[in-house]
Amino acid sequence: MYRSTLAAFAIAAATSASANEFAPAMESFMSTEIMNWANDAVIVSAIMDQNARYAGLAQADIDAMDQAWRAEVGMANAPTITPVLMNSASDFLRQHVAASGGMITEVFIMDNHGLNVAASDVTSDMWQGDEAKFSKTYPMGAGAFHLSDVDFDESTQTYQGQISMTIVDPASGAPIGAITVGVNADALL
Repeated sequence: MYRSTLAAFAIAAATSASANEFAPAMESFMSTEIMNWANDAVIVSAIMDQNARYAGLAQADIDAMDQAWRAEVGMANAPTITPVLMNSASDFLRQHVAASGGMITEVFIMDNHGLNVAASDVTSDMWQGDEAKFSKTYPMGAGAFHLSDVDFDESTQTYQGQISMTIVDPASGAPIGAITVGVNADALL
C-alpha cells in the first residue's frame, strides 16, 4: 500500500512537472521489449491484408466507420468492433499484455489510414489517424516513434503513457501501419 501510494505521488508530481521525465524509461522499454515482437509476421500480415481491403477508402468512409465504432462501444452487437477484437493478431496482442505482468495496459495496431486492425481491448474510437500516435509515426516513415505524455487513464485506473511506432513491411522496408502500446507508468519506476 505504501509503495503504491508513494509511486502514485511520484507519478503525479512528475506528470505535473514534466511528463517527459518518463521518456527515457519508455524508450528503453520500447527498445528492449516491444521491438522484439512489434514486427511479428502475424501483425505485419494483418496490417497488409487490411491495407489491401481498404485501399480505396475515402475520408467519408473512414469517418462513417469511426462513427459506427463509437456507437457500438459497450454494445452487445458490435459488427464494426468485433472483427478487430476477434482475430489472430488481437489474440497475439492479448498474449503480450498478459505476459507483461502488468507493464502493458493495452496494445493496438493501425493500418495505413490510421484505422484499427487489431486490439487487445476496445478503444474509444476506430480511427487514430488524427492523433499523434499515428500522425507522428506512419507518415514519418520507418524508424519513427512517438512517446506520449503520462496521464491518468480512467478505464485502467492507472497512470500510463503510450509508445507508438511505425510498422514496416520486412521485405521492402516500406511503412505499412503503426502500433501503440499503453505502458503502466507505475511499472516504469
